[in-house]
Amino acid sequence: MLYKFRSKAAGDVIMLHAHGDALMRLLGREPAARGIFEPGHMPALLSALEDAVADAEAADAAEPREDAEERPRAVGLRQRLWPIIELLRRSHAAGEPVVWGV
Repeated sequence: MLYKFRSKAAGDVIMLHAHGDALMRLLGREPAARGIFEPGHMPALLSALEDAVADAEAADAAEPREDAEERPRAVGLRQRLWPIIELLRRSHAAGEPVVWGV
């Protein structure tokens, strides 16, 4: 299953099921096939995502990097969440909800 987040304010954001479920958990929600983010809740959602990115980057910076050159570079949480953060920002500015599964 895929999550396809839609808003009239911006283009669609598509996430794989596992990443969409992780996003929902970061936002304190249960993963669901259908749902809506209302514009009034978006500042809190954005804050939660930005806090999660900051925490992930702090944990990554604290990790020893002895074999950093040998390891393949993984996609970080900032890169993975950037599209949905931008969708929420634009939707909030336009006063439009973000929906998925409809």
